[in-house]
Order: sequence, then structure tokens, then C-alpha cells
Amino acid sequence: MGPDQLKELKRLQKENERRHKAVSDLTLNKLILAEAAKGNF
Repeated sequence: MGPDQLKELKRLQKENERRHKAVSDLTLNKLILAEAAKGNF
């Protein structure tokens, strides 16, 4: 694997981590809103 490929791999791993965090945050928000809508707060 060449240096350019390693840089691209690192970039993609960082982007993947950022997206996973975004999905986690959105999932948590959805759960909170669902509980609030049911009146369980």
C-alpha cells in the first residue's frame, strides 16, 4: 500500500467515524423525542 493510499484510508476512517457519531446523536435525539411525545419525561 502506497503513501497516497494510506492517506486516503486515514481520511475515509475519519469520515466514517464522524458519520457514526452523527447517526448515534440522531438516534439518541429520536429516542428522547419519542419518550417526550409519550409523556414519559
